[in-house]
Amino acid sequence: MKEQKLAAINDQTSPLFRIMAVHNDNEPLRRQFDNNICAFHIGKGYILSVAHALKGELTIFRSLIDAQFQADIVPHLTAGEFAQLNLWYLLDNVTQKRYLNTNNQNDHDQIIAILKRINYDTRFATLYQNQICKPYLIIQQRAAQYYKNAIAHSNFNPINIVLDPISQRQTYFIETELVESFTEDDVALYKIVNTHQSIIDMIPSFEIDPEVYDVTNKNFYCLQTAPSDLTPGRLLNEANIEGLVDQWNMQPDRVGGNYIFQGLRYLIKGYFRFGSSGAPYIIFDTQTNSFKVNAIQSEACPIQLTIDNDRSGNFQWINAIATPLANVIDRINGHINS
Repeated sequence: MKEQKLAAINDQTSPLFRIMAVHNDNEPLRRQFDNNICAFHIGKGYILSVAHALKGELTIFRSLIDAQFQADIVPHLTAGEFAQLNLWYLLDNVTQKRYLNTNNQNDHDQIIAILKRINYDTRFATLYQNQICKPYLIIQQRAAQYYKNAIAHSNFNPINIVLDPISQRQTYFIETELVESFTEDDVALYKIVNTHQSIIDMIPSFEIDPEVYDVTNKNFYCLQTAPSDLTPGRLLNEANIEGLVDQWNMQPDRVGGNYIFQGLRYLIKGYFRFGSSGAPYIIFDTQTNSFKVNAIQSEACPIQLTIDNDRSGNFQWINAIATPLANVIDRINGHINS
């Protein structure tokens, strides 16, 4: 099993990546990134991550097509607010987009207050739906060529390959779209789009194990980003199923109304860093001599395991809630096999 463990964390063989919201994706000098979340490939260009990342509010927008600005925002503004937003979001007559033109936090606070007053929806799912930004799969590697394959590498648009100056990794941006959000189970399914098939074919993937387990027998692992502030790197650590949970948990959503997490969950004990949501739980299959993915990390610090409902400074996360993929396997297969 050691070889498979090493493969799970190696940047040439691991199916673990990240999804980020990319603004101005076709304008490299204006690109901006938000909503960094773990994600993993399950084959055929389909990616799994968590649904709660889609409910988060950006609270501001980085850029906006002027037609959307005029139709969705201007009619709800006072004269003073309109004058201010015209200064903060400058129109580019070439792209016909308005770009945020201030780094002043006081200005940002005023923009956020205006958008909240008019109830403008900056949740990531809505930003994706309105094409204000797009979800991209982010792959980083030490090798100079994509999976050391010259043909696949040549099929990238050059603007989607960047050498990260901090980590010195080649960074590849691969466009995806949200297929479906299984909100109650905290699972989101994405699909790679507008990408050459040779690029998709090179991406390692996990087969799904659809079983529900109540014991782990030291054969269950969490694959997550490494415990470092740097973006590259992976950590594979043993995890244990401590119990089964029939979850019912109300989640706040200021714009769309509160929503519910509910259904079967694992109560996990192990090590979990902040930002591990979306990480896969994998189990070793002795028959195929490979790891399969069985569950997805939903929350590393459940509310019932905090002190006074205060997570600030609470860095000792040893428990987690995970969703067995058995909950959503039929719906996932319905998309993959359609």
